Amino acid sequence: MERFTISLDDRLAQEFDTHIATKGYSNRSEAVRDILHVHLARARETQNASGPCIACLSYTYNHHERELADRLARIQHQHHGLTISTTHAHLDHDNCLETVLLKGPSQAVRHFADCILAERGVHHGSINIVVLPEHMHHVGASHSRS
Repeated sequence: MERFTISLDDRLAQEFDTHIATKGYSNRSEAVRDILHVHLARARETQNASGPCIACLSYTYNHHERELADRLARIQHQHHGLTISTTHAHLDHDNCLETVLLKGPSQAVRHFADCILAERGVHHGSINIVVLPEHMHHVGASHSRS
């Protein structure tokens, strides 16, 4: 493990310590490691837009919206090679939550998410993309289906 020292002005250090306490970190090193992991993952996504990734797409929608469930299913079927699994939950009488786990090229995964989230009637959608580092590329590998 490599150690390094950083200097922070008092206000930033205090704000960081408040963040650490709020999130439940036991020390500054754990918090800095997590921040670096997030930052570097975002950098990988920007630098390697066509590289393999895993992702979680979540969104809510009103299932009474005209033909929306059919449109969503059609989009998912058009991109079936990216989908690992889909979970559907009924939130109340009108609203559903779907979470789709995805794997594949980052550009294709982002395109799929954009298509879903752009559908009229889809609300509160977000995607979390993790671009796989070199040593993990096999995790996103596709298997042939018969």
